[in-house]
Amino acid sequence: MRMVELGRTGLTVSRLGLGLASIGGMFSAVPQAQAVATIDRAWELGVRLFDTAPVYGYGLSEQRAGLALRGRPRAEFVLCSKVGRLIEPGGPDIQPIWAEPPAGLGPRLDYSYGAVLRSFEASLERMGIDRIDILHIHDPDLDYLTASTEALRALSELRGRGTIRAISLGVNHANVAARFLRETGPIGPDCILLAGRYTLLDQSGADELLPLCEKLGVAVLAAGVFQGGVLADTAAGAPHGYARVPPTLLRRIDGLRELCLAYDVPLLAAALQFPLTHPAVPAVVVGARSPREITEAAAWLDHDIPKRFWAALRSGV
Repeated sequence: MRMVELGRTGLTVSRLGLGLASIGGMFSAVPQAQAVATIDRAWELGVRLFDTAPVYGYGLSEQRAGLALRGRPRAEFVLCSKVGRLIEPGGPDIQPIWAEPPAGLGPRLDYSYGAVLRSFEASLERMGIDRIDILHIHDPDLDYLTASTEALRALSELRGRGTIRAISLGVNHANVAARFLRETGPIGPDCILLAGRYTLLDQSGADELLPLCEKLGVAVLAAGVFQGGVLADTAAGAPHGYARVPPTLLRRIDGLRELCLAYDVPLLAAALQFPLTHPAVPAVVVGARSPREITEAAAWLDHDIPKRFWAALRSGV
């Protein structure tokens, strides 16, 4: 798998990264052996970028990441986790999307300086791995003032000591990330994990954030490229984030399917590769809950898409 430079971080990553929310039991339980096998298969395919978070399964994702990655050559992969939520007994900010959370534990939102350092140390302990390369401030919009001051100060100190290699934001809102970059300047994030805002269906990230990142040399990792699953299956049930898929969105997807059919391009290959057409986006991060799913994603990345398809897409044909 092709390796690429991650902006100004000095890190090199695979163009395809594996997001580890699914193996933490997002929406449905994943057996531990299957979770480890999924990471193992990703490694076989050349994936060298892995993204987890304390809140994913309330520590379960990080534990499983450690099981699968411990013992592998540490210099050969880039590991990301997040800060902003402490996992502790009785943590009140329960999220019902996790199918198998540890009994009695829950997240508590806290972007304070001390909490960020405690969260970082707890992540290292859960994974049993000696360092985290990229640390995202997770959902900074939930307490922007503290996230942009105290959390950033803690991460800046970790970066200054060489304890982490890069500061990042893990965001669902492009305007929040753009504001953070504008207000923090050169001491701010080195990269951005942007979920669902530069996709076939939502290009709002291109309004301000992506041009700003390109100007500053801040790399963007594009996640949520299948738009919560709505591109994968719109016929049965409602994908994550949709109580019901709106008819207008269904019509847009039908149009994309027709275009893909005309150029013999799988829709999911187009969805995965689309963010990579922007110069600020060196890599995409996808979730997988089985070896089959990450194998399919790697095949979509490798699918040859003609330039005339992208031209037709942009022209609205």
